[in-house]
This record gives sequence, C-alpha cells and structure tokens, in this order.
Amino acid sequence: MKKSTMNTLIGSALAAASGIFVYKAYQEKNTVRVEEDTDMRNSSTVDKRESVSALEDSSEQGLSQLDSAYRDEWQANAFPQTHKEMRELEEDK
Repeated sequence: MKKSTMNTLIGSALAAASGIFVYKAYQEKNTVRVEEDTDMRNSSTVDKRESVSALEDSSEQGLSQLDSAYRDEWQANAFPQTHKEMRELEEDK
C-alpha cells in the first residue's frame, strides 16, 4: 500500500472516531439531571411530619416541621407569638 493511501485511511479513521466522541459528548451535555426538592416550603411531606424538636421543647409539640421553621423565623425577627403580645404591641404604639 502506498504511504498516501495509508495516511488517508488513518486520517479517516481518526476523523470518524473524533466525530463519534463529539456526538456522545453533545448527547451527555443535553441531559438534564434534577435533584430532589429539599426546600421545606415546597415540600408537602414537611407539613405532615412532626417537628424534630418536639421531644425537647414543649412549645414545639404539635407543630409540623414547616410550622417549626416559621416559628424559628418569627422568633429571630422578634415577631409576637401570641394574640396577647400583638395587642400589647398595638397598645404601646
């Protein structure tokens, strides 16, 4: 076989292999992987499960995990917890 024919065959094989490689990489690039929803406010199961702090904290008993998260947020922002506290704040104004 001539050297030029051999170079043409090797070049064609390399071009075909690289084309297949690029095609496979393009297919994998377009694949979208979605993680499971972990945001508490968008999860329906969090509304049904009891608060993890219910055994240690009596004020957490009867609250769901979502309610517990809201309660923690309200406490962090000094939001009144009861109607009595809200009336007292309104009277102070």
